[in-house]
Amino acid sequence: MTTRSSNSTIAKLLAMCGMMIAAAVFMMFMSEKVSAHGWVDSPGSRAILCKNGQNTDCGAIIYEPQSLEAPKGFPAAGPADGKIASAGGIFPKLDEQSATRWTKVNMSPGTNTFTWKLTAAHATSSWKYYITKPNWNPNAALTRDSFDLTPFCSVDHGGTRPPNTYSDTCNVPQRTGYHVILAVWEIADTANAFYNVIDVNFGGSNPVDNEAPTAPSSLASSNVASTSVSLAWRAATDNVGVTGYKVYNGNDLVTTVSGSTLNYTVTGLNANTAYTFTVKAVDAAGNLSNASNAVRVTTSPAVVDNEAPTAPGNLRVNGSPTSTSVSLAWNPSTDNVGVTGYKVYRGTTLAGTVSGTTSSYTVSGLSPNTAYTFTVLAVDAAGNESPASNSVSATTVDGPAVQAWAPNTSYTVGTQVSYNGSTYECRQSHTSLNGWEPPNASALWKLV
Repeated sequence: MTTRSSNSTIAKLLAMCGMMIAAAVFMMFMSEKVSAHGWVDSPGSRAILCKNGQNTDCGAIIYEPQSLEAPKGFPAAGPADGKIASAGGIFPKLDEQSATRWTKVNMSPGTNTFTWKLTAAHATSSWKYYITKPNWNPNAALTRDSFDLTPFCSVDHGGTRPPNTYSDTCNVPQRTGYHVILAVWEIADTANAFYNVIDVNFGGSNPVDNEAPTAPSSLASSNVASTSVSLAWRAATDNVGVTGYKVYNGNDLVTTVSGSTLNYTVTGLNANTAYTFTVKAVDAAGNLSNASNAVRVTTSPAVVDNEAPTAPGNLRVNGSPTSTSVSLAWNPSTDNVGVTGYKVYRGTTLAGTVSGTTSSYTVSGLSPNTAYTFTVLAVDAAGNESPASNSVSATTVDGPAVQAWAPNTSYTVGTQVSYNGSTYECRQSHTSLNGWEPPNASALWKLV
């Protein structure tokens, strides 16, 4: 009897150990599956040049260059035409396509090495590399018809895990001028692959651009204050196209703005101090123009301001509350110098801030069927805060039950889902995939 009981206990312990080991293995597998991402680091892909600031106006990809993931199987499957660069449209800025939109990396036909940076190794089927046709249209959206659909380089990886830095050496076909290379990392044990495009400039009949833009002209200042000054200039010209302007304070770079921007307000200056500003133009090849004319300004003396703004008046609920939001409006405050902003409070919690020229705000991320009380304070440039406005109360309405997040599901902006006990709101419309769980895709979801 004792022997049987002992054997039964041992068997139960062994079974429990086996279940724990299996659970641990499963969790490790799932963790790898979620975190496995990567990008082409050299030659720099469009996404990593966005993160590094060499491409501008890129959108949320600057935070997640590793997340260009879509179904595998290109060209029969994979991202849709027109959404190849963004791996399906999650980062739509990447799909903007023209001959001058993106910074190019110089390349010669023949032997070239492509190096990936992986945030986590993953079982890999293959690496494939495609290039645009000789007669492709660089001013049209990237489609399958833009590319030679037979990869010029295909490397079988046999389902094994690569190192975190992985390289392929390939023979790049003969091309001249601007072309796009599509690099595809196919995962072995999921339905997905990672898609990176590389903007390349080949020498030849369309040589590398060595001509710098002309200097910006007529740089002028306005609105000189104690800590800021506004600058404006006339556009530069270039044989290909101006992609940006660099604003300098003396020899120090203040900022870089897009090629379509012809003004900038420099902030964070010291009061009663002399500054000299110039602007230079830059093109897609990185050629930098001569400096514009120099503008010399002296900021105003510091303003001693101890007077707070008046309280915002007539705070009110603007329209009907929804299940997750309440819209507010108020009458503007006044100040001896000027109101620079308003702080909106939900009870004692700061819900948001707006500029001094704005007199409305929508508080979002609220819970359905819940009562809230709001107040608003005005603030001036010296940091003086007004008394609180009148308080206003509102109750959100009942909302639909929040569904659990699921892969292969279409979500629209504003949709809320639950995941691991937390609620998330959709930032960008998309169809979900494994690996895009809300905590892992901040460009798609925000915690509410």
